[in-house]
Amino acid sequence: MDLAVFPAINATLNASSGLLLLLGYYFIRRKNIQLHSACMIAACVTSVLFLSCYLYYHFHHGSTRFQGEGVWRVVYFSILISHTILAVVIVPMVIRSLVLGLKRQDENHRRIARKTFPLWVYVSITGVVIYVMLYRMNFGADRIV
Repeated sequence: MDLAVFPAINATLNASSGLLLLLGYYFIRRKNIQLHSACMIAACVTSVLFLSCYLYYHFHHGSTRFQGEGVWRVVYFSILISHTILAVVIVPMVIRSLVLGLKRQDENHRRIARKTFPLWVYVSITGVVIYVMLYRMNFGADRIV
């Protein structure tokens, strides 16, 4: 498989995870536990697929250097650093939320999910933003300012 497709696949998986999280939130606010659970499990599966593709791509391709300068560079690295730190932090939180939800320990699940949800949504959204800034924004000499 051509490695060049992986960044777009990764961004799509991140966006899908974010959408599933928002749908899961929508359903739980309407007390539809079955659809909430389905969305949250699908978000977990999508995130695991993302991580697998991300690791495969970077193992075979290495890093891609950000081409922006000035304020764009500050914005990019601010987003990247917060995204990376929170992506690591949320892993045990997501696992714990999932386990508590599946065991129907609702009060404990609710308590950790209130912290996990916004962080996970942030990581999903910033993953797409990083993709756009790294692969879709034109920072070359031929760009129109």
